[in-house]
Amino acid sequence: MTSENKGTAQLTTAMVLSGTLGVFVVESGASPFNVVFFRVLFGALALGGYVIARGWLRDHGFTPRTLALAVLGGVFIVFNWVLLFQSYENTSISVATVVYHTQPFYVVLLGALLFRERLTAAKVGWIALAFAGLILVSGVTPADFTSGGTYVLGVGQALLAALLYGLSTLVTKRISGVRPHLIALVQVLVGIPLLLPFADFGAMAGTGWDWGWLAGLGLIHTGVMYVLMYAAYAKLPTSKIAVLAFVYPAVAMFMDWAVYGHHIGLVQALGVPLIVTASLKVTLARKPAAAPAPRTAAHAPAAASRPATPAASEA
Repeated sequence: MTSENKGTAQLTTAMVLSGTLGVFVVESGASPFNVVFFRVLFGALALGGYVIARGWLRDHGFTPRTLALAVLGGVFIVFNWVLLFQSYENTSISVATVVYHTQPFYVVLLGALLFRERLTAAKVGWIALAFAGLILVSGVTPADFTSGGTYVLGVGQALLAALLYGLSTLVTKRISGVRPHLIALVQVLVGIPLLLPFADFGAMAGTGWDWGWLAGLGLIHTGVMYVLMYAAYAKLPTSKIAVLAFVYPAVAMFMDWAVYGHHIGLVQALGVPLIVTASLKVTLARKPAAAPAPRTAAHAPAAASRPATPAASEA
């Protein structure tokens, strides 16, 4: 098997795992804050064990500046997960996941706003097309605003989650000389004290076998999935990474239908190809240095990484 074929298999596996994340969240029966708290706790154990086994804590490469950036990115990514999981409750896994995939456009817009990165007319056009698709996918109607607004709130939570993910991406892109696994480890470690005041341990007393779902979110969707992603990023061109990232929402939508019987309507479905096409155009138009995934993560500790989830990463 060639290196690229191996990378393709690794990233495809990671994206399939990512697509099952919503089911693990819902089946755990825990509140979004509890879910994320135990995800970062188990995730820190998994990533920490892997990093220690590889001997990467020696010569970690962090400076006070890059460590501070990793911590800041962790704050964004942890609350991004909380908002996304809340969106699952108020909309559906399918709608929340597709809306969440407006992440690449926030990266472009925030880069232009905060760091004066060049924003071309073509990118503006693709972003406009994507948000037209977003309007279709969201399926929001005037009645949703007069019936308690829960669904509208859920769409807004997914959008805000995507915004926080974009901020984390921009912050993490400015870290160099540190392995992506170590950046991810710092980010999940940050989540433990950050979410501790919000965690309701009393509500976990009768959780029982549902602990398996929570452990899976940390061990599988954070530990195993991140290791697979970062190994794959080192072997694949940006174009293939961008295409394979869409395995995640496809699997998430299938799982939502197969497990819960949820599916998006015909009009909503018309918006999906608009978002997918625009996302690919914007992602592939970036210069290699600004690509959303590290190309050399497994070979050079200088590689910077995206913080978490595909697509960019997982949720």
